Amino acid sequence: MRTYDIERYLNIRSAYGASFSADGERLSFLMDTTGVPQVWTVDSPGAWPEQRTFYEERVTFASWSPERPEAAFGMDRGGNERAQLFRLEPDTGVIENLTEHPDAKHRWGGWSHDGERFAFTSNRRDNAVFDVYVQARDGTGTDAELVHEGDGWLTVGGWSPDDSKLIVQEAYSNFDQDVSVLDLATGELTHLTPHQGTVRFQSPEWGPDGENVYMVTDRGSDTLELVRYELASGEFTTVETGGDHELEGISIDHDSRRLVYSRNVEGYTELTFGELTTSDRIDALPQPDLPNGVAGGVSFSPDGERAAVTVTASADTANVYVVELATGDAERWTLAATAGIPRDTFVPPELVRYPTFDGRDIPAFFTLPEESPEGETPVIVDIHGGPESQRRPSFSAVKQYFLSRGYAYFEPNVRGSAGYGKAYGHLDDVEKRMDSVADIEAAVEWLHDHPAVDPDKVVAMGGSYGGFMVLAALTEYPDLWAAGVDIVGIANFVTFLENTGDWRRELREAEYGSLEADREFLESISPINNVEKIRAPLFVLHGENDPRVPVSEAHQLVEEAREHAHVRELIFDDEGHGFSKLENRIEAYSQIADFLDE
Repeated sequence: MRTYDIERYLNIRSAYGASFSADGERLSFLMDTTGVPQVWTVDSPGAWPEQRTFYEERVTFASWSPERPEAAFGMDRGGNERAQLFRLEPDTGVIENLTEHPDAKHRWGGWSHDGERFAFTSNRRDNAVFDVYVQARDGTGTDAELVHEGDGWLTVGGWSPDDSKLIVQEAYSNFDQDVSVLDLATGELTHLTPHQGTVRFQSPEWGPDGENVYMVTDRGSDTLELVRYELASGEFTTVETGGDHELEGISIDHDSRRLVYSRNVEGYTELTFGELTTSDRIDALPQPDLPNGVAGGVSFSPDGERAAVTVTASADTANVYVVELATGDAERWTLAATAGIPRDTFVPPELVRYPTFDGRDIPAFFTLPEESPEGETPVIVDIHGGPESQRRPSFSAVKQYFLSRGYAYFEPNVRGSAGYGKAYGHLDDVEKRMDSVADIEAAVEWLHDHPAVDPDKVVAMGGSYGGFMVLAALTEYPDLWAAGVDIVGIANFVTFLENTGDWRRELREAEYGSLEADREFLESISPINNVEKIRAPLFVLHGENDPRVPVSEAHQLVEEAREHAHVRELIFDDEGHGFSKLENRIEAYSQIADFLDE
């Protein structure tokens, strides 16, 4: 079989984040053809797309105005996550900076229905909290009106159908949120979701008449279910239960009363389209004819007859499809290139479950290369971040590259992962943190029993919280590993929490434990304090501008670990929490490949 180098694989493109233009004739989307995501537009299925932004920095989203031939987009600098908002006129190429506060984060909250205003949240006033702002479409950074002062992590969930109110969501952790409604005329904030303990209230959306708010929640169940909140009565009604699977979100088109909600089935997405009757009953529409993978980012056409959806699969790149809602027929509108690598060489995974120390079965995706000599196949155990995230069957160029090189790939969803219900998500909280690391040991034991695997060539790799898991696995179970790769990982929970962005500290303490109450425990589980146990060669990579896990985590780890093991370090001065620029990704993964070969 012909093989390709890592640069070819990292030149595989992705197209995603579609939005319909006001006339329904064009789609905007993000694509990384230039090496970083930029705004592109396309007029018909498979047509030649036009690039609309030309920056060296990544664009994070694009959203067409509902009334004008213009779009809003977001962009940060050097991976610092302090996104600014811009207005783009695609037909003229004119771009204006709408926010002009480079030291603050700006989180898009959507256009008003008349396209005259947009909403966002920002930490301009206080770096640690987010306030709600409304701004005219042609305003500048000084024109935004502060309509609500927050005291936490606030996000705008959308405008009411008459543009008089906003949904405001506040997150305390990834498993605990609240939803409120802000009246723009009076400034009154009405809390819809009072609760005790941790309850998820996610993906809030206005109903078509502005009398209800739809959302997914686990307030009465272990898994997320779709509910309707009636503003007049203050009552919840269950619309669709999740059963054994999580309902992930809902999107509603107010004019057509069309909607879509998604169900997470072992990582795969099942989309359900429907139409709300006047009695708020959902009449089902035909099942969309989409590839089996991970789908999201739904945008309805102005007439509500079509919906653009991004779909990715383990063996295919992310592309935008448009679904005809009356029939369920879907057509791919974008053609993200595979850098000349045949699509039929991409290998799909097997969904497996393996036993762990307390009798639970842990779900994982396991992929073997086309040639897997018995007892000779090396394995990369790739651990996701979060920790409240989930490894799903989406495309990974890095994974496909290592498969082509003869590595197997094992991607576990250890306890604490999202997608498997509330109870599973809380199994790693605070004092139970190391139980999730024990799930990694159980994964390696399972791999040792697999006939294809070489038990002496098992690698731990992960990013962010996954980087902590790599370091913890290397210190807790040092004899299991041939090598470790830590990408923007946490080495010391105490210094991480002390130095992470002010806006994130409280959110992260809810998951990991607080500096005030749990410092001694956090010290005890921090890999930096057990670094003398590391035996395997270790590669540490980080971005200088990382606002989440500061680069000091990498520096202190490397300094300590070098006394006990072979350690390599690579720092990118123009990256943040991960590597977004193509040239940096090529350098990073080329060095990782060389390191593992060595």
